[in-house]
Amino acid sequence: MMITAIYERWDKKAGYRRIQDELFRQYSLVVNHKKVLRLMRELGIQAIIRRKYKHRTSQQAAIADGRIAENLLQRDFTADAPNRKWVTDITQYRVFDERIYLSVIKDLWNNEIIAYHISKNNDNPLVLETFRKALDTHKDVNGLIVHSDQGSQYTSHAYHDMLPQVGAQISMSRRGNCYDNASMESFFSHLKVEALYPYDIRNIAEAQRRIEEYIRFYNEERSQRKLNKLTPVEYRRQLIV
Repeated sequence: MMITAIYERWDKKAGYRRIQDELFRQYSLVVNHKKVLRLMRELGIQAIIRRKYKHRTSQQAAIADGRIAENLLQRDFTADAPNRKWVTDITQYRVFDERIYLSVIKDLWNNEIIAYHISKNNDNPLVLETFRKALDTHKDVNGLIVHSDQGSQYTSHAYHDMLPQVGAQISMSRRGNCYDNASMESFFSHLKVEALYPYDIRNIAEAQRRIEEYIRFYNEERSQRKLNKLTPVEYRRQLIV
Protein backbone atom coordinates (compact mmCIF):
# COMPACT_ATOMS: atom_id res chain seq x y z
CA MET A 1 0.00 0.00 0.00
CA MET A 2 1.03 3.64 -0.40
CA ILE A 3 1.52 4.23 3.33
CA THR A 4 3.67 1.10 3.61
CA ALA A 5 5.89 2.21 0.74
CA ILE A 6 6.36 5.64 2.25
CA TYR A 7 7.04 4.13 5.66
CA GLU A 8 9.74 1.82 4.27
CA ARG A 9 11.32 4.71 2.41
CA TRP A 10 11.69 6.50 5.74
CA ASP A 11 13.47 3.42 7.05
CA LYS A 12 10.84 2.83 9.74
CA LYS A 13 11.53 6.08 11.53
CA ALA A 14 8.68 8.26 10.34
CA GLY A 15 5.92 9.31 12.69
CA TYR A 16 2.37 9.77 11.43
CA ARG A 17 2.92 13.47 10.72
CA ARG A 18 5.82 12.72 8.42
CA ILE A 19 3.72 10.18 6.57
CA GLN A 20 0.91 12.70 6.40
CA ASP A 21 3.32 15.28 4.95
CA GLU A 22 4.73 12.81 2.41
CA LEU A 23 1.26 11.86 1.16
CA PHE A 24 0.58 15.50 0.44
CA ARG A 25 4.02 16.23 -1.05
CA GLN A 26 4.13 13.21 -3.39
CA TYR A 27 0.45 12.59 -4.15
CA SER A 28 -1.27 15.86 -3.22
CA LEU A 29 -3.42 13.86 -0.84
CA VAL A 30 -4.85 15.62 2.18
CA VAL A 31 -5.38 12.86 4.73
CA ASN A 32 -6.62 13.42 8.27
CA HIS A 33 -3.99 12.43 10.84
CA LYS A 34 -6.51 10.17 12.57
CA LYS A 35 -6.89 8.16 9.37
CA VAL A 36 -3.14 7.85 9.07
CA LEU A 37 -2.97 6.60 12.64
CA ARG A 38 -5.78 4.10 12.02
CA LEU A 39 -4.12 2.72 8.90
CA MET A 40 -0.78 2.49 10.67
CA ARG A 41 -2.40 0.43 13.44
CA GLU A 42 -4.12 -1.85 10.92
CA LEU A 43 -0.85 -2.43 9.09
CA GLY A 44 1.10 -2.88 12.28
CA ILE A 45 3.30 0.13 11.57
CA GLN A 46 4.83 1.84 14.55
CA ALA A 47 7.29 4.69 14.39
CA ILE A 48 10.46 4.45 16.43
CA ILE A 49 10.49 7.43 18.77
CA ARG A 50 13.86 8.76 19.80
CA ARG A 51 14.23 9.29 23.51
CA LYS A 52 15.09 12.82 24.44
CA TYR A 53 18.45 13.10 26.11
CA LYS A 54 18.10 14.56 29.56
CA HIS A 55 21.23 16.44 30.47
CA ARG A 56 22.28 15.93 34.07
CA THR A 57 23.91 18.77 35.90
CA SER A 58 27.11 18.04 37.80
CA GLN A 59 25.08 18.23 41.01
CA GLN A 60 22.50 15.70 39.77
CA ALA A 61 25.27 13.41 38.55
CA ALA A 62 27.04 13.64 41.91
CA ILE A 63 23.84 12.71 43.75
CA ALA A 64 23.20 9.79 41.42
CA ASP A 65 26.79 8.53 41.81
CA GLY A 66 26.76 8.89 45.61
CA ARG A 67 29.30 11.73 45.66
CA ILE A 68 27.28 13.93 48.02
CA ALA A 69 28.66 13.05 51.44
CA GLU A 70 26.94 13.14 54.82
CA ASN A 71 27.61 16.09 57.12
CA LEU A 72 29.92 14.37 59.62
CA LEU A 73 31.04 17.63 61.21
CA GLN A 74 27.56 18.79 62.29
CA ARG A 75 28.89 22.30 63.02
CA ASP A 76 31.29 21.03 65.68
CA PHE A 77 34.27 23.19 64.80
CA THR A 78 36.52 21.85 67.54
CA ALA A 79 39.11 19.09 67.54
CA ASP A 80 41.13 17.51 70.33
CA ALA A 81 44.23 16.78 68.24
CA PRO A 82 45.88 17.78 64.96
CA ASN A 83 44.65 16.21 61.71
CA ARG A 84 41.32 15.14 63.12
CA LYS A 85 39.15 17.74 61.36
CA TRP A 86 39.99 19.88 58.37
CA VAL A 87 37.66 22.39 56.74
CA THR A 88 38.16 23.64 53.21
CA ASP A 89 36.59 26.04 50.78
CA ILE A 90 37.21 28.39 47.84
CA THR A 91 36.77 32.14 47.67
CA GLN A 92 37.35 34.63 44.89
CA TYR A 93 38.66 38.16 44.66
CA ARG A 94 38.13 40.48 41.72
CA VAL A 95 40.40 43.24 40.44
CA PHE A 96 38.68 45.12 37.63
CA ASP A 97 37.83 42.42 35.05
CA GLU A 98 40.21 39.79 36.43
CA ARG A 99 39.58 37.27 39.20
CA ILE A 100 41.70 35.01 41.30
CA TYR A 101 40.50 32.02 43.30
CA LEU A 102 41.87 31.00 46.67
CA SER A 103 41.52 27.43 47.94
CA VAL A 104 42.27 26.96 51.64
CA ILE A 105 42.50 24.12 54.16
CA LYS A 106 42.26 24.87 57.88
CA ASP A 107 42.94 22.48 60.76
CA LEU A 108 40.21 22.97 63.38
CA TRP A 109 42.51 21.89 66.20
CA ASN A 110 44.48 25.17 66.16
CA ASN A 111 42.77 27.05 63.30
CA GLU A 112 46.00 27.00 61.32
CA ILE A 113 45.89 27.39 57.56
CA ILE A 114 47.86 24.29 56.67
CA ALA A 115 47.68 24.68 52.89
CA TYR A 116 46.40 27.05 50.27
CA HIS A 117 46.60 27.54 46.52
CA ILE A 118 45.83 30.52 44.30
CA SER A 119 44.78 30.25 40.67
CA LYS A 120 43.02 32.20 37.95
CA ASN A 121 40.86 29.12 37.34
CA ASN A 122 38.15 27.82 39.63
CA ASP A 123 38.57 24.18 38.69
CA ASN A 124 39.49 20.75 40.02
CA PRO A 125 43.28 21.33 39.87
CA LEU A 126 42.85 24.31 42.22
CA VAL A 127 41.51 22.01 44.94
CA LEU A 128 43.67 18.99 44.15
CA GLU A 129 46.86 21.07 44.31
CA THR A 130 45.79 22.47 47.69
CA PHE A 131 45.40 18.96 49.06
CA ARG A 132 48.66 17.82 47.49
CA LYS A 133 50.43 20.54 49.48
CA ALA A 134 48.60 19.59 52.69
CA LEU A 135 49.26 15.87 52.35
CA ASP A 136 52.92 16.42 51.54
CA THR A 137 53.45 17.87 55.03
CA HIS A 138 50.79 15.95 56.97
CA LYS A 139 51.39 12.27 56.40
CA ASP A 140 49.32 10.65 59.15
CA VAL A 141 45.73 11.58 58.33
CA ASN A 142 44.04 8.22 58.84
CA GLY A 143 40.55 8.86 60.23
CA LEU A 144 40.69 12.57 59.36
CA ILE A 145 37.37 14.27 58.53
CA VAL A 146 37.59 16.75 55.65
CA HIS A 147 34.59 19.05 55.46
CA SER A 148 33.57 21.18 52.48
CA ASP A 149 30.49 22.44 50.71
CA GLN A 150 28.93 20.65 47.72
CA GLY A 151 30.85 22.56 45.06
CA SER A 152 31.69 20.77 41.83
CA GLN A 153 35.36 20.38 42.81
CA TYR A 154 34.39 18.55 46.01
CA THR A 155 31.91 16.27 44.25
CA SER A 156 34.35 15.38 41.48
CA HIS A 157 35.57 11.83 40.97
CA ALA A 158 39.17 12.94 41.49
CA TYR A 159 38.41 14.37 44.94
CA HIS A 160 36.46 11.29 46.02
CA ASP A 161 39.21 9.00 44.78
CA MET A 162 42.00 10.97 46.50
CA LEU A 163 40.87 11.30 50.13
CA PRO A 164 39.81 7.70 50.88
CA GLN A 165 43.23 6.56 49.61
CA VAL A 166 44.90 8.34 52.54
CA GLY A 167 42.29 7.17 55.06
CA ALA A 168 40.35 10.44 55.22
CA GLN A 169 36.57 10.73 55.45
CA ILE A 170 34.61 13.19 53.33
CA SER A 171 32.02 15.42 54.97
CA MET A 172 29.82 18.04 53.29
CA SER A 173 27.59 20.92 54.26
CA ARG A 174 23.95 20.81 53.35
CA ARG A 175 23.35 22.46 50.01
CA GLY A 176 23.18 26.24 50.23
CA ASN A 177 23.89 26.33 53.98
CA CYS A 178 26.97 28.46 54.69
CA TYR A 179 26.63 27.99 58.46
CA ASP A 180 27.63 24.33 58.09
CA ASN A 181 31.10 25.58 57.18
CA ALA A 182 31.10 28.74 59.29
CA SER A 183 34.72 28.36 60.41
CA MET A 184 35.95 28.64 56.85
CA GLU A 185 33.57 31.50 56.06
CA SER A 186 34.92 33.34 59.11
CA PHE A 187 38.50 33.08 57.88
CA PHE A 188 37.60 34.41 54.43
CA SER A 189 35.75 37.31 56.04
CA HIS A 190 38.80 38.24 58.16
CA LEU A 191 41.08 37.95 55.13
CA LYS A 192 39.02 40.31 52.97
CA VAL A 193 38.18 42.84 55.68
CA GLU A 194 41.72 43.05 57.07
CA ALA A 195 43.93 42.50 54.03
CA LEU A 196 42.02 43.34 50.84
CA TYR A 197 39.07 45.71 51.17
CA PRO A 198 40.94 48.55 52.95
CA TYR A 199 43.45 48.90 50.11
CA ASP A 200 43.29 50.26 46.59
CA ILE A 201 44.48 47.08 44.91
CA ARG A 202 45.25 47.73 41.25
CA ASN A 203 46.31 44.35 39.92
CA ILE A 204 46.13 40.61 40.54
CA ALA A 205 49.78 40.34 41.55
CA GLU A 206 49.24 42.78 44.41
CA ALA A 207 46.10 40.94 45.53
CA GLN A 208 47.98 37.65 45.56
CA ARG A 209 50.85 39.17 47.53
CA ARG A 210 48.47 40.57 50.17
CA ILE A 211 46.68 37.21 50.46
CA GLU A 212 49.95 35.35 50.98
CA GLU A 213 51.19 37.90 53.53
CA TYR A 214 47.92 37.73 55.44
CA ILE A 215 47.95 33.94 55.67
CA ARG A 216 51.48 34.09 57.12
CA PHE A 217 50.33 36.83 59.54
CA TYR A 218 47.21 34.84 60.50
CA ASN A 219 49.21 31.72 61.28
CA GLU A 220 52.23 33.28 62.98
CA GLU A 221 51.24 36.65 64.46
CA ARG A 222 47.47 36.93 64.92
CA SER A 223 46.63 35.61 68.40
CA GLN A 224 43.28 34.00 69.10
CA ARG A 225 41.35 33.86 72.35
CA LYS A 226 40.24 30.33 71.59
CA LEU A 227 43.92 29.37 71.57
CA ASN A 228 44.66 30.93 74.97
CA LYS A 229 45.76 34.12 73.19
CA LEU A 230 48.39 32.25 71.19
CA THR A 231 48.79 32.22 67.45
CA PRO A 232 48.00 28.98 65.58
CA VAL A 233 51.71 28.26 65.09
CA GLU A 234 52.53 28.95 68.77
CA TYR A 235 49.71 26.67 69.83
CA ARG A 236 51.02 23.89 67.59
CA ARG A 237 54.56 24.26 68.92
CA GLN A 238 53.28 23.66 72.46
CA LEU A 239 52.46 20.14 71.39
CA ILE A 240 56.00 19.52 70.21
CA VAL A 241 57.41 20.77 73.54
